[in-house]
Amino acid sequence: MRKIVYWVHASVDGFIDGPNGEFDWPRMGPELSAYSEALDQRVDTLLFGRPVWEMMVGFWPNAESISDDPHTTAFAPFWRATPKIVVSHSYAGDEWTSRVIGKDLAQEVADLKAEPGADLLLTGGSALAGALAELGLIDEFHIAVHPVVLGGGRPLFAHPEHRNNLQHIQTTVLDGQVVVSQYGVGA
Repeated sequence: MRKIVYWVHASVDGFIDGPNGEFDWPRMGPELSAYSEALDQRVDTLLFGRPVWEMMVGFWPNAESISDDPHTTAFAPFWRATPKIVVSHSYAGDEWTSRVIGKDLAQEVADLKAEPGADLLLTGGSALAGALAELGLIDEFHIAVHPVVLGGGRPLFAHPEHRNNLQHIQTTVLDGQVVVSQYGVGA
């Protein structure tokens, strides 16, 4: 069975973006980029909620013309070539969307996990991550905490209704400043 791997950047105070939606604070040094690329190599499908999708599709199709950052130039071809699933009740999709799901989140995601193939990577987001965690459908959590206090924004997990016990797998400091913790589903 395929796993859902959640990969997200967060501030020290637990937000995934700033009070006005800003996402200009993560710093992708060489070690953090290598960590991200290792996750990419484990997956054959990318999974997004609509807010993150709109941010991604506004940048990655032409990323190399916007930035010459080494992480950007390495990730952009992977992003373009990898199937992308967007979870939304109202979004019809676009030329970059492989599929849209969302009518029955629990069943559709369970079906995705049962399909043959490599793991699925859920990148960023708060609402979808919270909903999938609530349903017990995220198998691994990789949370990169950057040395910044944002003072507001979207929380790491939106509106959890129940406790989710996680099991610590490992913690690594990358590029001398970003703390990446990996968790599995706990008892």
